[in-house]
Amino acid sequence: MIKTLKRGLGKICRDERGITGLETAIILIAFVVVASVFAYTVLSAGIFSAERGKEAVYAGLQEARSSMEPRGSTLAYDNVDVYDSGGTTVVASAGTAVTKISFVVSNAVAGEPVDLTPPYTYSAGTGISASGLDYVTVLSYSDQVQFLNDMAWTVEFVGKTSGDYLLEAGEKAEITVWLVNYDGTLYKLGTGATDPFMDDATKLLGKNEQFTVEVKAPKGAVLTIQRTTPARLDAVMNLF
Repeated sequence: MIKTLKRGLGKICRDERGITGLETAIILIAFVVVASVFAYTVLSAGIFSAERGKEAVYAGLQEARSSMEPRGSTLAYDNVDVYDSGGTTVVASAGTAVTKISFVVSNAVAGEPVDLTPPYTYSAGTGISASGLDYVTVLSYSDQVQFLNDMAWTVEFVGKTSGDYLLEAGEKAEITVWLVNYDGTLYKLGTGATDPFMDDATKLLGKNEQFTVEVKAPKGAVLTIQRTTPARLDAVMNLF
């Protein structure tokens, strides 16, 4: 009886299984593989984030290099009567409404050239007329009562110039925004929504009024010029 019991216990002991060295190695290898995959994923994500960060920085630098900055004063002009669109009736006498605004811009950070091809040109004899050129820089005007998204403007380079309409490093350009039309003799209201001029006498820019002009080049930041007209309108005003 005792011998039989010992033989049974011996069989039970021989049937027990443990974790062998090979199995332990397999488990360790599996852990190493999983850890490696995880580390690779984290590293890849880090590299991707770093690359995106560099792209954002480069894009920001490119925007800055393609931007303009104002140089000097912003001038407003009011020295003439303003007529209706037909040129027969005075709708605003001299000293009551601004007819045009001008300011000088330069290339910021000595960066990329900015295309200042104008939609209008100016001649002392004939006033302003459509240039017929393809322009990509747009100027908008807004005040408390209106928003005009594509104003008439002309440009004249001051001092050093390469002879084209590209605003390059070291160059300065005077931009004039025409709030009303000018035919060389009279300043007149616009004829409606199809032209880039103010066409309502009650909305002309007068005294103590804040306005905003935005210069929107195809690349770079928008140049915003915000000023307030004085309590008395003179022929030429330096706005602050």
